[in-house]
Amino acid sequence: MPVKILGIAGSLRQGSYNRRLLDVAASLLPADATLEIFDLHGIPLYNQDVERAGLPEPVRAMKEAVRRADAVLIATPEHNWSIPGVLKNALDWVSRPPGDNPFRGKPVAIMGASTGLMGTVRAQLHLRQVLAYLEAYTVTRPEVLVAQAAERFDAEGRLIDPTARQLIADLLQALYELTVRLQAGERMVSARQ
Repeated sequence: MPVKILGIAGSLRQGSYNRRLLDVAASLLPADATLEIFDLHGIPLYNQDVERAGLPEPVRAMKEAVRRADAVLIATPEHNWSIPGVLKNALDWVSRPPGDNPFRGKPVAIMGASTGLMGTVRAQLHLRQVLAYLEAYTVTRPEVLVAQAAERFDAEGRLIDPTARQLIADLLQALYELTVRLQAGERMVSARQ
């Protein structure tokens, strides 16, 4: 059975380097994996009054997409040494209401691209903190930190850095292997019950 991976880019920009990283990932998947990309456009700013009235449709769609996925791949830019507000907002919505968090127990891998010299190292550290609170299982290595992204992509938006491409392939393999191990453990627990 294929491993279904949900890709999320933490940027809304049409030519986002991080959206492009997800496109690269789609071409480097392990043989028994698929990638569906979820677009964060349309997710409103979190507001508990809105939540009490019922989850907006884009939020419900994202929660369901995370729930259906076997694993999640997040490509995040770095804004002001942290994760972009649009990504944090989406994660806040998906974790609501309390007790209905589809990230709990979900394998998640992180990668990111930025035009700065340090890639997205600080954003990824903050994202790992958020995912720890959400009780996700985060892949720790390899770290995919595409620095000076404007030099790593060609005019057509293709990632031309062979090291970055290999790191993405290795990250996908690590995510795939973690997912398969966790699924095997769940099957063993179910069989014992």
